[in-house]
Amino acid sequence: MALTVGTAGHVDHGKTRLVAALTGKDTDRLPEERRRGISIDLGYAPLELPDGTTLSLIDVPGHERFVRTMVAGATGIDLFLLVIDAGEGARPQTNEHIAILRLLGVEHGVVALTKIDTVDPETVELAAEEARELLPEAEVVPVSAVTGEGVDELRAALARAADAVEPRRTEGPARLFVDRVFTLHGIGTVVTGTLWSGAIAEGDELLQLPRGESVRVRGVHVHDLPVERAGAGQRVALALASVERAAVSRGDVLVTPGAFPVSYRLEVELDELEPIADGARLVAHHGTRRAPARVVRIGDRHAQLRLAAPMVAARGDRLVLRSETTLGGGKVVDPAPPRTVDEHRTELLADGRPSEVVRALVTHPVRVEALAARALLDEAQLEEGLDAVRVEQGWAFADDWLDAIIASVEQRLGDRAEKAPLAPGLPLAEILPDEPWAAAVLPLLPIERKGSIAFLPGTEAALGAREDEARELVAELARSGCAPLKAPQDLARYLEDAGEIVRLGDGFVIGAGGYAIAKDLLVSECQANGEITLARFRDLLGAGRRDAQLLLERFDSDGLTVRRGDVRTLRRKP
Repeated sequence: MALTVGTAGHVDHGKTRLVAALTGKDTDRLPEERRRGISIDLGYAPLELPDGTTLSLIDVPGHERFVRTMVAGATGIDLFLLVIDAGEGARPQTNEHIAILRLLGVEHGVVALTKIDTVDPETVELAAEEARELLPEAEVVPVSAVTGEGVDELRAALARAADAVEPRRTEGPARLFVDRVFTLHGIGTVVTGTLWSGAIAEGDELLQLPRGESVRVRGVHVHDLPVERAGAGQRVALALASVERAAVSRGDVLVTPGAFPVSYRLEVELDELEPIADGARLVAHHGTRRAPARVVRIGDRHAQLRLAAPMVAARGDRLVLRSETTLGGGKVVDPAPPRTVDEHRTELLADGRPSEVVRALVTHPVRVEALAARALLDEAQLEEGLDAVRVEQGWAFADDWLDAIIASVEQRLGDRAEKAPLAPGLPLAEILPDEPWAAAVLPLLPIERKGSIAFLPGTEAALGAREDEARELVAELARSGCAPLKAPQDLARYLEDAGEIVRLGDGFVIGAGGYAIAKDLLVSECQANGEITLARFRDLLGAGRRDAQLLLERFDSDGLTVRRGDVRTLRRKP
């Protein structure tokens, strides 16, 4: 089982030194960290448990100035290692870190009472009692990173806590929040992060969000060892092919293409440490990303966060809301909601059954695989939910949305038939937008098709009041022979479909009989002499240069002739 444990606790309570005692690795890698003796950035190390299981360990800074960095590390963990100095007891950042862990839903972990070699047993016991009051569900282990006392007991306690953690979902699309980026000679750009879901293997194509860039995975490492495939819950390092170091940063998310939405709005079920007012401005922390946000309250329990920078979330994700201090947090109920808030819809998303959840999420066309990731439903729940909506060609459609599309198409085609009875259809490209879901919607529309033109069922082109105009045009063309005439384009299109005339360029038309005569003249000349010129065709027709040119261009477009310079020849038959 792949799990990640994260430290928590006040500055200078011995987190990094304890990590070194547990793992043999000093996670303070920056010169500034070593000079000042405090952690500034996130640190990482593998932690081997007595049963042979290896946990990924994240060491977070404890200073109040770096709480946002602590949140970035804590959002990817499965269990905590809360560190409290036995001599000092709980301090301000101890309490804030506990609050953050609760807001993120991290329920399992261990409390380590450090520096027990510097205080008497009575002080240790008092500190232990205080720790049990703060976290009654967590095991408390006294330990000294200097003497090694209690280190083995701490490993065993972490193993017991890990046994209680439900493993992450390894099926479904991958999602990795980037928390560190660097370059290695001969390898290139490397990113690290905790894999929240799915799996990643060498050669996978991922999408870098929110930038929308495609990236290819050259190699996968877990705890500095190459692996063919990494699964959810593991600390992962990915070598990216042909990606500049400056093109990736902490807060980016690498995902299976098309699986997760990028949104400037999140609807959340609130967990408040202190009241959060409607319209309040704060900072939302999700994954390793943070963004300024404005709160729009929805009833007593929920809010929509209007974000200044986009986030990549799924239903059920947890986030932290901070201003000067941590104000609260929330569980995402919709990662890409409409701008208008609907309290009933939000309640359904928070508390509803799978069918209600899917119906509430599918306000616009959604790919089924993307819906599965966005809603975080298992296969059986998703199947139940999809029964509540229409599914076609891998797309899920809301009934109300589909009804509105059908009504809009019927209205447009009806208006077209009324205004243009000679051409009552519209091109398919005009009645459906250029969207990936258009092909799936098309079979659901109540239309008839002739090629790329759509009509209302039973609609036929009709002359109506223009019957006399049409009869007169056909008669005039018959009298003119091979001489083209100008004609209204809608009438010309109708008469051409009826086989009465042939349309030429520039709004000119010719009668079907005149076209046949001109065609026979051209074919006879080409068969006799192998080719024909514009001047020769003009003389054969006894017409002007413009008329001959229009006819020759129509012969070209019909595939009868091929133009080579100033001459035309008959196109060879296949």
